[in-house]
Amino acid sequence: MGNRGMEDLIPLVNRLQDAFSSIGQACNLDLPQIAVVGGQSAGKSSVLENFVGRDFLPRGSGIVTRRPLVLQLISANAEWAEFLHCKGKKFTDFDEVRQEIEGETDRVTGANKGISPVPINLRVYSPHVLNLTLIDLPGITKVPVGDQPVDIEQQIRDMIMQFISRESCLILAVTPANTDLANSDALKLAKDVDPQGLRTIGVITKLDLMDEGTDARDVLENKLLPLRRGYIGVVNRSQKDIDGKKDIKAALEAERKFFLSHPSYRHMAEKMGTPRLQQVLNQQLTNHIRDTLPAFRSKLQAQLLALDKEAEEYRGYRPDDPSRKTKQLLQMVQQFSVDFEKRIEGSGDQVDTVELSGGAKINRVFHERFPFELVKMECDDKEMRREISYAIKNIHGIRTGLFTPDMAFEAIVKKQIVKLKEPCIKCVDMVIQELINTVRQCSNKLECFPRLREETERIVTSHIRDRESRAKDQVLLLIDLQLSYINTNHEDFIGFASAQQRSSQTNKSQSSAGNQVIRKGWLTINNISIIKGGAKEYWFVLTAESLSWFKDDEEKEKKYMLPLDNLKVRDVEKSFMSSKHIFSIFNTESRNVYKDNRTLELACDSQDDVDSWKSSLLRAGVYPDKTTTVESETTTTTDNFSMDPQLERKVETIRNLVDSYMAIVNKCIRDLIPKTIMHLMINNVKDFINAELLACLYSAGDQNALMDESQEQAQRRDEVLRTHQALKEALAIIGDISTSTITTPMPPPVDNSWVGGSTGGRRSPPPSPTAPRRMSSGQRPAPRGAPPPPNRPGPLGPFNNSADSPQAPSRPNRAPPSIPSRRPPPSPTRQAPP
Repeated sequence: MGNRGMEDLIPLVNRLQDAFSSIGQACNLDLPQIAVVGGQSAGKSSVLENFVGRDFLPRGSGIVTRRPLVLQLISANAEWAEFLHCKGKKFTDFDEVRQEIEGETDRVTGANKGISPVPINLRVYSPHVLNLTLIDLPGITKVPVGDQPVDIEQQIRDMIMQFISRESCLILAVTPANTDLANSDALKLAKDVDPQGLRTIGVITKLDLMDEGTDARDVLENKLLPLRRGYIGVVNRSQKDIDGKKDIKAALEAERKFFLSHPSYRHMAEKMGTPRLQQVLNQQLTNHIRDTLPAFRSKLQAQLLALDKEAEEYRGYRPDDPSRKTKQLLQMVQQFSVDFEKRIEGSGDQVDTVELSGGAKINRVFHERFPFELVKMECDDKEMRREISYAIKNIHGIRTGLFTPDMAFEAIVKKQIVKLKEPCIKCVDMVIQELINTVRQCSNKLECFPRLREETERIVTSHIRDRESRAKDQVLLLIDLQLSYINTNHEDFIGFASAQQRSSQTNKSQSSAGNQVIRKGWLTINNISIIKGGAKEYWFVLTAESLSWFKDDEEKEKKYMLPLDNLKVRDVEKSFMSSKHIFSIFNTESRNVYKDNRTLELACDSQDDVDSWKSSLLRAGVYPDKTTTVESETTTTTDNFSMDPQLERKVETIRNLVDSYMAIVNKCIRDLIPKTIMHLMINNVKDFINAELLACLYSAGDQNALMDESQEQAQRRDEVLRTHQALKEALAIIGDISTSTITTPMPPPVDNSWVGGSTGGRRSPPPSPTAPRRMSSGQRPAPRGAPPPPNRPGPLGPFNNSADSPQAPSRPNRAPPSIPSRRPPPSPTRQAPP
């Protein structure tokens, strides 16, 4: 391989990668891409091959210039190549690689010089390379030939800009020495994307092909047309050398001989040539690696600090020590008890910010879900009146009653009380489920001891199930107590005398709370038509009288206000494609709720949010819809009859009495059921874990077997110790790299305003001979209009400034005006080249 500088970098990078691979992490150095930019036949491919050290690119007729070649170098133990379009096929002969590039180019672009922005992706695996990406870009051309499009120049420029615009791309701006450097398209493109010149390196090729008597000394010394990183001259193989199979090693020897023997370049031969270009690029790569080291070091130090405590615990760890097992069992049970109590009672540490759990979810069950379930059991008003009328008539029998029978009141009340059993039992079930979930969450810390975790979950869950039956028995007993005696002397009961005034008092109490805000939050209106914009999210405000929504939570732009009169809530089945949970509000009198919509469908992110909103609507007097079966609807229609005024008054009286008494019962049940569950379930389970769990574990079997650690835990312990040691070694390696390498400072800025700023395809006009001249310090201006010094060669061929040259008389005015105006005075020690 020809790239000695890259081979010097390989051990450095390998050590850094070894430091990360030892802890199972990737060393993301993200080394820069290197793009070669220049005109047609500027020598770009030869520069690229010299950097890689392999002869594999096609030559002649601009074959590779028609498609970008993205060359990925990958460090490996053996050497081969792979194409992305030939997956699985390995090329060990680089002549075949060249042929494949030619064939793939023709396959996409055709054989008549067409172009394509689709790159050829080639991977070269070798033990002599770093993980780099080199890009050989199409040469900039002006005139379309063959099948090339009319805007060939603009297409190629856009293609090049896609690659060199990336900040991680180093730009090699290649310009032949026998062309006008001031109009170099490569330098113009580089200036557009890198105006400060931080990642642009000028490369001058074909120095050996300049006209006799001319040289590029001033350019290579960065005196004429300067760049911040300067220029490097290279001498590539000619077409004859390539056809004659001259290898790269011999070409590099010939290049060095050229610079040492040429009178204009021998004094800077050490700063010229392909090895120097490789050295500059590798300095840049070394700088990049050193720039990444502080971030790597901080990352490793943070990981080391996080593992210090755990590694210290594992360092003297003996798995089979009986005393250790006993001590650890006590610690684990104690920690389990503490975690369970914190989750139930609440704690400032280990707060779950994702969802409700433990005590918070049980609190929601007590105060939102349970009251909502109670209301769902309430009888519909029409159904209630019908049942009361039947009860009154059945009690009177064949006789026509003169008075309101209290037995009808008692029968209806008992029927309503019995309905409360279902929501009370459901409340117990929901609390039990959350207790079991809490136990499983707390036992996660026991996962390193699977037998202990399994036995702990079994014992605690069995105790919860045992308490479940007792709690349900007590809950049913509370309902039976309510059924056993109907206390019509209760202080909150309205009595027969006040039953008629109940409705008006209720209305007054509701109107007095009209402005009270019950809930605020975001909801999505789901049933807006697609023509009107589809589902939208609004900020909703629920009060005791209305439901309003605004554009946002600032509540400045109100969209709509919906009165709550005659509204009810019903569930809506979740659609297959939607992730939202939906409920709807509708009017019981079949009126439109919102504009032309009979229902208002509202969507939430979770079912818990739906339940919470329904509970809030319940507080505002919007009750859930009672779905009736077909049979009940049929019975209602067939048995429908008109009541006489006397019966109607009796029904209204009993209905008010039932409402009053059921309000007392509901209030009592809503207070006693949570207390009963708290006493018989939650507090009892906490006491059991604190006082009896350890004894149950000891009686369950051999405690030493309970403390047998899992295979995963053993692996975890070994991994922690190994990673801790590897982190220390990695930090030491990074320290060695920091001391064994140096950062090459960035050259100072230069005035590169001479590079044209436009890349629109037009050449910049040469400066006027009368224009002001820019010169470096110590440079004396030449007289206006004076010819260049006779013994000073021109910067680039074919412009010849020597009076002795035979070409001088034939083209005295060919030299661009920009060159003599920037030329320093002749040196007295220089001699004209022969």
